[in-house]
Amino acid sequence: MWFKAKAFLKFLWHSKNQHGIHSPFVYKLITKCFYNKEHLEAYELWDKAKKTLSTSNKVLEVQDIGAGSKIFKGNLRPVSKIAKHVSISRKRARLMSRLVDYLSVKNALELGTSIGLGSISIAGSGRARLTTIEACPATSAYAQSLFEKLKLTKITGMNSSFDEGLTELNPPRSLAREGSEEKFDLIFIDGHHDGEATLSYFESLLKHKHNDTLFILDDIHWSPAMEMAWEAIKTHEEVRVTIDTFQWGLVFFRKEQVKQDFVIRV
Repeated sequence: MWFKAKAFLKFLWHSKNQHGIHSPFVYKLITKCFYNKEHLEAYELWDKAKKTLSTSNKVLEVQDIGAGSKIFKGNLRPVSKIAKHVSISRKRARLMSRLVDYLSVKNALELGTSIGLGSISIAGSGRARLTTIEACPATSAYAQSLFEKLKLTKITGMNSSFDEGLTELNPPRSLAREGSEEKFDLIFIDGHHDGEATLSYFESLLKHKHNDTLFILDDIHWSPAMEMAWEAIKTHEEVRVTIDTFQWGLVFFRKEQVKQDFVIRV
């Protein structure tokens, strides 16, 4: 807890808004997307889903594969409390929906479905196709039932570990050739908050990016190990632009960009 509080104070000291941003690409992203006040239809579906989950009496037996929870002590977790304390916040969900809209995301990947609110923020508009991976069987099944109830037919859920799920994304070896892997416009890494694992997933997913792909990493200031992973990603030779928003780290690979790192308040 103290670590994250100190990290947030450091973030506030270094962060800025659009003023003083000299990259046209990042300035436009901040002003036209981050701070855009226009209402999107996708917001309404997410709000509906959040209300449904917040009033649910369902209790899930959760299998934690990653770094564990700082909120829950045991494995029996009410859906309503997951929605309140663990799932993507309304503010972040709306930012995600704006990013999907602004970047015209058509094909997305999510590591860490949880109960589905992050998935809905990505695919709620119906324009993006989403593959989402969740290791916990009960959580994955619950999210899938929610997607069906909301008629979100473009979401494909996979119940497997991240490593197994990423292996399934690759073409069969007999057909594999360089560049034949499925490409995603947006990749959201939201689970298994372990620094070493996060770096491993990042490296594994690089073959699924194209020049304009956006990677979003959740909880980059969760722990010293996660901060170390974020620093390593920032210095990766293929990375051009990073944006630290405290909760999320955004990574762009646009070869036409000068290599720059930003700390932005959203």
